[in-house]
Amino acid sequence: MVQRVTAVYMLFFIVFMLGHFILDPPQSYLAWHGWMMSSGISITASIFFAALFAHAWVGLRDVIMDYIHPITLRVLMLVSLAFGLTGVGVWVIRILWLGHG
Repeated sequence: MVQRVTAVYMLFFIVFMLGHFILDPPQSYLAWHGWMMSSGISITASIFFAALFAHAWVGLRDVIMDYIHPITLRVLMLVSLAFGLTGVGVWVIRILWLGHG
């Protein structure tokens, strides 16, 4: 269920972004940066990345659970995946929410 909900949100967000850039492309980096740093877009982009990471976690967790049989290696892979997704999530938050300056 998580993958379906996150996939639908990501689809709508990507269609919205494509539509915006086709209908009203930014004329400069500053225009794009200002639009991306607006609170509404920052929130929807944050939700997009949260959905992306949840989608990746569920999908990769299922693959690891299905194909990695030694329990030690499985746990190591899941912990590595969790740390990797958490690290990238922190990086995205830093970009989206601390990039206002």
